[in-house]
Amino acid sequence: MSRYFTAEIAENRPLNNDYHLLTFVPLAHTQEPQPGQFYMIGTSGKSKASSPREDIHDPLLKRPFSLFRKTRKGLQILFRIRGRGTAMMRELKKGSLVDVLGPLGNSYPFPAGNKTPLIIAGGIGIASLFYFAERLSKAKKKAYISYGVRSESELFMVEELKRFAKELSISTDDGSCGERGCVTDMVGGLLSHIPLLGTNSVMYACGPQRMLEAVSEMANQRGIEAYLSMEEVMACGVGACLGCVVKTVSGYERVCKEGPIFNGNEIVW
Repeated sequence: MSRYFTAEIAENRPLNNDYHLLTFVPLAHTQEPQPGQFYMIGTSGKSKASSPREDIHDPLLKRPFSLFRKTRKGLQILFRIRGRGTAMMRELKKGSLVDVLGPLGNSYPFPAGNKTPLIIAGGIGIASLFYFAERLSKAKKKAYISYGVRSESELFMVEELKRFAKELSISTDDGSCGERGCVTDMVGGLLSHIPLLGTNSVMYACGPQRMLEAVSEMANQRGIEAYLSMEEVMACGVGACLGCVVKTVSGYERVCKEGPIFNGNEIVW
C-alpha cells in the first residue's frame, strides 16, 4: 500500500496567533497510524475546482508533523507558524487538497506488564505525545503527565489531558501557570515524592534537545527505561537524503527511518 496520498482539509483551527490545529481526511485508504508516527505534508494546497496541472509543490519539500490525534473527523496535526511553509499552511481552507506522505517512522511502545508510564512533553512536543496519552487511557494504563511550556498561552488541550492522565503536572518558564521552571525539575520532584515510580516506570518524552538530554540522564541515573522522540530537520522522510541523522551507540541513524522514537540509552549526546 502506497504511503503517498491526497487529503482534503476538514478544518484549520487557530489556537492562538502562532499555533493551528489542522484536520485532514485522506481521499484513499491509508495505513493505520500509531502514536509517535509522523506525516510529511505539502504546505501549499489547491481547491477541488483547480486545474489538475496546477502546481501545488511550492515549496518543493514537504514538512514533517507528528500525528496529534486520530478522530472521527480525520487525522490531526498541531503546528507552529515558524517560516514560509507553515505560514502557507495557516491559510489552507476547508476543502483544500494537500499532498501527504505517511504514516512514517516507528511508534511509542506500550509499557510492559504493570509498569507505570511517565509522559514528559516540552512545548510543541505535546503534539507527538497527545495521542499516546489518549491510547494509554483507553487501555486503562493512565500516565503521569508532565507538560512544560514557556507561557500559559502555549498550553493546549489541558482539560483533555486531565481526563487521560493519572495526574497532570504543568510548568511554565514565566510562572504564568502551574510551577515556575523547567519541566524536568518537576519530573525530578515527582520521582522523589513517589518512590515506586523510580523502580516500576517507563518514561516517554518529546521536546527540545536539552530537555531530552536531561530526561535521558535522569532515567539513566535511576535505572528507568526511557523512550525519546527526536526532532531533526527532514527533507525526504524516507531515509534517502540522510539529512536527519543522530549519533547513537550503534553509529549514525536516521530519525525518519530508524526513529523518531529511540531508547534513551541509544543516543550519544
